Amino acid sequence: MRCVPFAAHPAARPIRPPILGTVLTHSPDAEKSARRQITLLVLCQALLYVNNVTLIAVNGLAGLALAPSPLWATLPITTYIIGSALTTVPASLAMGRWGRRAGFMFGAAMGCIGTAIAAAGVLTGSFVLLCAGTFVVGLYNAFAQYLRFAAADVADAYAPSLKERAISWVLAGGIVGGIIGPQMSKLTRELLPVTFAGTYVALALVAVITLIVASLLRIPHKADRAHGPARPLAQIARQPAFIVAVLAGAISFGAMNLLMTATPLAMQVCGFGYPQAADVIMWHVIAMFAPGFFTGSLIRRFGLLQVMLAGCALMFITVVIAHAGLSYWHFWFALFALGVGWNFMFTGATALLTRTYTSAEKSKVQGVNDLAVFLTMITSSAASGALLSATGWTDLNLWSLPPMIVTTAAIAWLLLHTRRAAPATA
Repeated sequence: MRCVPFAAHPAARPIRPPILGTVLTHSPDAEKSARRQITLLVLCQALLYVNNVTLIAVNGLAGLALAPSPLWATLPITTYIIGSALTTVPASLAMGRWGRRAGFMFGAAMGCIGTAIAAAGVLTGSFVLLCAGTFVVGLYNAFAQYLRFAAADVADAYAPSLKERAISWVLAGGIVGGIIGPQMSKLTRELLPVTFAGTYVALALVAVITLIVASLLRIPHKADRAHGPARPLAQIARQPAFIVAVLAGAISFGAMNLLMTATPLAMQVCGFGYPQAADVIMWHVIAMFAPGFFTGSLIRRFGLLQVMLAGCALMFITVVIAHAGLSYWHFWFALFALGVGWNFMFTGATALLTRTYTSAEKSKVQGVNDLAVFLTMITSSAASGALLSATGWTDLNLWSLPPMIVTTAAIAWLLLHTRRAAPATA
């Protein structure tokens, strides 16, 4: 028997007032306005991931060159994520008060400052300054992670039927970063006398462009306090859909980050050059975001939880491939499967989360969700270098299995729970 769509389940999607206070009448003009704002958000996402992907490609290697021990090589990546984690809740609350546009502009400014500090660290041979710079860039990442939620805000304000597709389109913008980031790092890593200093300078310029694009955004906004009463966070967190959404978002990002962070170092240990490692990262990021062009449509056709389970399956396939060998193509196919699996899980988790809160609750709920994501990423990035040194690339992949098994079981349970409840809502 065909199940009722998850969105129809009353416990999964509470009746709530429109996000941003007012939903505009769905019309061709409204949809045109929505698509214009979504396009700007896609551009911001693309520029964000030029920054993110390039940092992933070079931070570990720059850290390895400057760190007092190889065990500390991935610390610049960890400080980047710590900066994001510490800022994510304040960023959400700030945008709830002052709006998405102001938040994204402030974040882009931090990106420019942070990459400039990191460049200074590389030029002077200061590992501490490099880590300080990546920490500040983490503030940019924290604000920019709400681009996907801004897409949901735009859809709610202009054209609600676009929500799942708007989220996936904005995530798809990251494909530009997957293509440009590694290529830019190849072209700029020897641009200045010290390797990778030119790359950080180029990223500062990218952040300036992001600031200009963000200034063009016009997303309807009303302060959260105007949206009416909000439930306590503990009550919201007891919803099964909330638990699964946060778990899936955090674990998908944590598992992906564990393996992606270690890849350039692992490939170097296996005798591959930087251009080959950069190409693997490029195709991994393409795989992360290219499905965004159709993930929203897959969710509408097959169901949100079903797509998330497909993402879990691809994560397990990643481990199987990575455990099978150490050739270039083992790395390539493992990271490609990892990217697609992440996309299905994270897009689904984001869409699921938007069904668990009212407009008055969105800032705190989104902030707590992204805090969980970044805390998981801190753990995975900090462990990545140490585990790679202690166990090697092949066994490193096995560490992602226990949390993925738990996440898969939770999604499957919610799907069965929804199907059992369907007759009562039919």
